[in-house]
Amino acid sequence: MNLFAADDVITPHAGTGQLIAAALIAIAVIVLLITKLKLHPFLSLTIGALVVGALAKLPMADTLTSFSTGVGSTIAGVGILIALGAMFGRLLADSGAADQLVDTIVSRASATTLPWAMALVGALIGLPMFFEIGLVLLMPVIMLVSIRSGLSVIRVGIPALAGLSAMHGLVPPHPGPLVAIDALKADLGVTLLLGILVAVPTVIVAGPLFAKIAARWVDVPAPTLFVTEREDQLAHAGAGTGTNAAAAAPAGGSTDATGVAATGRRPAFGTTLATVLLPVVLMMGKALADIFAAEDNQLRVALDFVGNPLIALLLAVLVAIVTFGRGSGMSLGEISTSLERSLPPIAGIVLIVGAGGGFKQTLVDTGIGNVIADFAKSSDISVLLLAWIVAVLIRLATGSATVATITASGVLAPLASGLSTTDTSLLVLAIGAGSVFFSHVNDAGFWLVKEYFKLSIPQNLKTWSLMETLISVTGLVMVLLVGAVV
Repeated sequence: MNLFAADDVITPHAGTGQLIAAALIAIAVIVLLITKLKLHPFLSLTIGALVVGALAKLPMADTLTSFSTGVGSTIAGVGILIALGAMFGRLLADSGAADQLVDTIVSRASATTLPWAMALVGALIGLPMFFEIGLVLLMPVIMLVSIRSGLSVIRVGIPALAGLSAMHGLVPPHPGPLVAIDALKADLGVTLLLGILVAVPTVIVAGPLFAKIAARWVDVPAPTLFVTEREDQLAHAGAGTGTNAAAAAPAGGSTDATGVAATGRRPAFGTTLATVLLPVVLMMGKALADIFAAEDNQLRVALDFVGNPLIALLLAVLVAIVTFGRGSGMSLGEISTSLERSLPPIAGIVLIVGAGGGFKQTLVDTGIGNVIADFAKSSDISVLLLAWIVAVLIRLATGSATVATITASGVLAPLASGLSTTDTSLLVLAIGAGSVFFSHVNDAGFWLVKEYFKLSIPQNLKTWSLMETLISVTGLVMVLLVGAVV
């Protein structure tokens, strides 16, 4: 496949060696500020943009203009989508719809198929939710399912976390993939379609298959962090018999253990699943219509509108207000409160994403992107592999999948100008796969899983960290295979 074409001409103010040094030093500054000085990524990325502009001899006024332009365009393109996604996820949790989704899927699984069901639960929860929110939501479910089924917490927990993490790294509308899509000018619908195609086998390998092995290495019971007296009685009644969470759960509304509102009823499973998949179907419909239908086809015109990411997510939120909110018995005031509570937690994410866009634009305007593009053209290394390696290095250094995706997409943005629609989407996925490589002690997710599962650091490295690595490597392999075919 043809990965390169003529790039936009940018006249650099410094030589090639100085441009490369400027980019490397700026990235190193960002890494050190985040890891050593514990400075917020928003400030670190802002300072990094100023550093790269200064070292690349870009006039300071031009540096500020580049950074401001990048921040504005990124927040305009991504910030609204992040806000809508947060609203949708909050309604999913507060209405008990997430609880209903989990319970229904798990209730139909035997002890043998339970890890596969948990992978599906993690993936479905991961579609509309940010990783941290999904992780906190899944933990009580993992604990209670482990206790009631008699299976190791690793056996049921790793598949759920694999589904959640793969969606976070590979499938929009999560912040990382959205930023990469915006930076690389990729088509969101095509990226979503290919992301799901790559994510499914990735979740299977890193989830149920790996969990079977990891549970032999680390065989620990589920902590009783979320277990009430009633749950403990149910666990003793069902432990070792394959009894699952939904079969033993009391009928009616959701419980305090899962953090959802006790409204007395929950949305039906079919309604919940349809609402969760609505934005996915709309965006995939647009992607397919753009491929197979003529430009003046009325169906394509309609799908281009409703499949626009902003419209698709807006419609999903409006539908969720009815299906999740009113469907669970929430009053209009409670729905309004739920939506309001969704926005403050993502303010920092939006700022980080915006600063990442500013850093990306500053990198591009220095001309360093053209240098990297020339290097890639003259080398035998695949641009997809190069993208993955860059993201892996930044992920290992900073511990943040989002920062890795933002920075790598900024560095590699000039490479995307000559790619086809499919190749650009695969570049996004290669970066996303690299961004989740080997979570370790500088990653907040590492400590969340360790403390929730009550594991030692070596145990967490042998389970959670290796799972993340499998997601990254398997994701890359799938991206390369798809790239070889299309």
